[in-house]
Amino acid sequence: MHNRKALWRLSIGGYEHYLFFLDPKHRLGGSQNALPPKRRQRAADESLDRRCAEYPSCGMVWLAFLLGLGAVIAATTFCVVRGVRFWRQAKRTGGSLSSEVALFEERSARTERLLAEADRANADLQAALARLRVSRARLQVLTEALERAQKRTRWLRAFIPAR
Repeated sequence: MHNRKALWRLSIGGYEHYLFFLDPKHRLGGSQNALPPKRRQRAADESLDRRCAEYPSCGMVWLAFLLGLGAVIAATTFCVVRGVRFWRQAKRTGGSLSSEVALFEERSARTERLLAEADRANADLQAALARLRVSRARLQVLTEALERAQKRTRWLRAFIPAR
C-alpha cells in the first residue's frame, strides 16, 4: 500500500472490508497533475497495477464484468435473431394473407354478379307472371263468354244432325 492508507477496517458478517483513501499528493489538483503527460499516464498505469495488486478481488471484478458483457451480447444477439425471424414470418404471413384476401374479393365479386343476375331474372319472372295473369284473365272472360253462348245455343242442338 504505497499510495493509500487504510483508515480503518470493518468486519461485517464475516467479510472484511477495507476503506482506503488516496493520499493528498495523489488527489486531483495535487502534485501529480504537475507531471508531464507521459509520466502522468505511466503513473496512472502503475497506480492501476498497484490497485489490482492491493485488492485480491480485482480479477473477480474483471471476470464478473466480462461475464456480464458476454451475457448482454448474447441477449442482444438472441433478440436480433428472434426479431429477424419475426420479421420474415410477418412478411410471409402478410403475403399469404393478401393472396387469401384477393381470393375472397374475387369470390365476393362473383357472388355479387350472380345476385345481380338473380335479381334480373326475378324481375323478368315478375313481368312474365303479370303477363300470365292478364292472359288468364282474358282466358277466363273468353271461357265465360263461350259457356254463355253454349247455354244460349243449347236448344239448337236438336236441329243439328248427329254423326
